[in-house]
Amino acid sequence: MLVAGIALLVLGVQGGIRLLVDHANEGLLRWMPGGFVVHLVVYVAAAVVGLVLASRGKGRAESSRN
Repeated sequence: MLVAGIALLVLGVQGGIRLLVDHANEGLLRWMPGGFVVHLVVYVAAAVVGLVLASRGKGRAESSRN
C-alpha cells in the first residue's frame, strides 16, 4: 500500500504541476474529455488519494515492526 500510494502521489503531483505550467500538456489524461479544470481536479484527487494510501501504508509498516 505504501508503494502504490507513493506512486500515485508522484503521478498526481507531477501531472498537476505539468498541467499548471503548460495548459495544453495533459499528460496521462489526454484521452479523458473535460478540459483543463477536469484534468487538474483528477490530478489533485490522485495526489490526495496517494497521500492517504502512503500514510496508511507507513503506519502499517511501522506497526508490523513491533
